[in-house]
Amino acid sequence: MSNVSQLKRLGLFDSRVPRYTSYPPATQFKPGMNANMVTGWLESMPQRTAISLYLHVPFCRRLCWFCACRTQGTKTLDPVMAYVDTVLAELDLLRRHLPRGIRLSRLHWGGGTPTLLPPDQMRRLADAIFDVVPMAEGAEFSVEIDPSEIDAARMAALAASGMNRASIGVQDFDPRIQDAIGRQQSFDLTGQAVDLIRSHDIASLNADILYGLPHQDRNRISETVQKLLALSPDRVALYGYAHVPWMSKRQVMIPEDALPGNEDRLTLFNTARDLFVADGYAEIGIDHFARPGDGLAVAQKAGRLRRNFQGYTDDGAQVLLGLGASSISRFPQGYAQNAPATGAYTAHIREGRLPHARGHAFTPEDLWRGRMIEQVMCDFRVDAAEMARDYGLTPAQLQQAFDPLVAQFGNMVQLGPWGLRITPEGRPLARMVANMLDAYTAAPTSHSSAV
Repeated sequence: MSNVSQLKRLGLFDSRVPRYTSYPPATQFKPGMNANMVTGWLESMPQRTAISLYLHVPFCRRLCWFCACRTQGTKTLDPVMAYVDTVLAELDLLRRHLPRGIRLSRLHWGGGTPTLLPPDQMRRLADAIFDVVPMAEGAEFSVEIDPSEIDAARMAALAASGMNRASIGVQDFDPRIQDAIGRQQSFDLTGQAVDLIRSHDIASLNADILYGLPHQDRNRISETVQKLLALSPDRVALYGYAHVPWMSKRQVMIPEDALPGNEDRLTLFNTARDLFVADGYAEIGIDHFARPGDGLAVAQKAGRLRRNFQGYTDDGAQVLLGLGASSISRFPQGYAQNAPATGAYTAHIREGRLPHARGHAFTPEDLWRGRMIEQVMCDFRVDAAEMARDYGLTPAQLQQAFDPLVAQFGNMVQLGPWGLRITPEGRPLARMVANMLDAYTAAPTSHSSAV
């Protein structure tokens, strides 16, 4: 890019900032959630409203070295079966506090490896969830699928349970890179999984790949993207690998001397982005791409794109319930996170208590700052009219929020009566812009590189 030197001067390659899938970021959540407060949030939902639900399955048969998710390895299914029982018990506890007529607009199973579950346990979990919160008309049920951990019986169980969107993790197809990150997954194996998904008429396919991996260069990422394009996913997430071995101990296995520098990371991202755009994908926010007819692309055009813990979404539900260890729920009043460790999560449930261990209650300032940050991350702008209409911000308050951004980023941002806009050349700075709208502070080591 012709403006690399300017991006460097503005600090892009030296910054570590949140990904802003929430505001405030989860690093700001505090322990000791008041149980009555959270049950009050649950019970205050309007009857017959549509909500989202995320189920976390924290088990993997293999622990990939690059991953920083809350997961644990297992060689047998015994702990997985016990965990399913605990999740069902959590559902029973939630049932007591949910208003009448609640429906699901989105259901997502993530992990870990949800497809580690045997077919009967998949159906058991889905039936239990739908018994407590039935699916609304046109709802979406998505599942993260590990191509090395799926077969015809499990795919049939998921399809029969209503899964209509599948997500596969690719990371990179290069064998040397796969060896360096502890995830061996051939293109042929991935293609077989895609064929299996499509044979069950699943409506949409997502794929995740990473840039910034060890030994990655322009040629290798180009080859991976071209192979992925041959599988024709409807939606792609192009995430930057976050090397945080002080937080995720397994990452000590990653050879640090083989990691690309931050300027090289930007080159890798731009190389992949150009290939997706050339193939007809729309750019969605900072790191997603979608076919023109995909829900994300439609939502972006209509100004309905949102951001939550799963990344970008077209889901407009005001409530996201997190089910399982470490899952995070979002209410209009704040966040509540389940106990991260499986043992602590299970102990709460056995004692007949909802397992919320930490969280954050919103202040009025959190709400308007959070919406500004979401607009920056989704649309590279802040809409002054919306901030005045929905949050009562005056022109003077908006000016106070915007002036530091102009002082810091110069011609990379533009001001007008419509609000603030990041220029196309300045879009790599979006997370840094969002960070300047963030009223909370955290140690830079808590977050990943801004590029």
